[in-house]
Amino acid sequence: MLVERRFTLPLQALEPVDLDGSGAAVMMLLNPTGGILGGDALDTSVTVGADAHVCLTTPAATRVYRSAGAPAVQRFTALVGEGATLEYLPDHLIPSPGARLHQTTDVTLADGATLLLADAWAVGRVARGERWRFGELDLGLAVRDTRGLVLKERCRLVGSPRSDETARLDGAAWLPAPPAWTPAREGLGGTEGFGYVATFVAAATHRRDWQDIARELCDTLAPHQTDARVAVSALGRSGVLARLLCPSAPVLSAAIGAVWTASRRRLLGLRPLCLRKL
Repeated sequence: MLVERRFTLPLQALEPVDLDGSGAAVMMLLNPTGGILGGDALDTSVTVGADAHVCLTTPAATRVYRSAGAPAVQRFTALVGEGATLEYLPDHLIPSPGARLHQTTDVTLADGATLLLADAWAVGRVARGERWRFGELDLGLAVRDTRGLVLKERCRLVGSPRSDETARLDGAAWLPAPPAWTPAREGLGGTEGFGYVATFVAAATHRRDWQDIARELCDTLAPHQTDARVAVSALGRSGVLARLLCPSAPVLSAAIGAVWTASRRRLLGLRPLCLRKL
């Protein structure tokens, strides 16, 4: 049952629905403007009451547009009550050339709470050949429980605008990149030539069988190794982490769907959930 819902444009929280008869409230978080602009400050705050079950998603990928000034800021915070479940699976970010985004995702779990979360982004508008031409992506993720941090990570990536593009970063003009193309990044901070990156986190304060869960998720993702690069490992406590590098948006969607489905079955005892997106 939804107790309270408040929003201000350009964000909307649509009516919740029960898609699979399990009682989980599935809610779309919508930005009707079609993207995030420089200077935007978008805050989403969620409280999941004790024993409640909520699945939050977006209707499509989120575009991040060019900014010649202040970055866009997007913050998501959630408090998940005792025995409650939060599934948070927004579609991936797509940064345009010159885009600047600072994003944080912060989730706190009470005793007995469960979290399934996906965090994904593209290296640019890949279909248009625009890779690593965004201005800046600063992405932070933190998951806590009653004992402290379960997971905390942050990546800050600076792209390489083409020589025929004009933008400014922190008041100083970018130096032009030599060729009119951007090579694939390799090594630390790169994506081995892949265009889509995702992190999937499953956490539950009451579970202890994370090594077994990690092996099961790794087996689930094995068929996707042909097209993608995947890795799964148990966290120090209370959770498991999967990393995905994918060549296309459909492969990304399929891989996230596979690890989400396996996590739902193992941690929640529920069937796959079809979000009915076009």
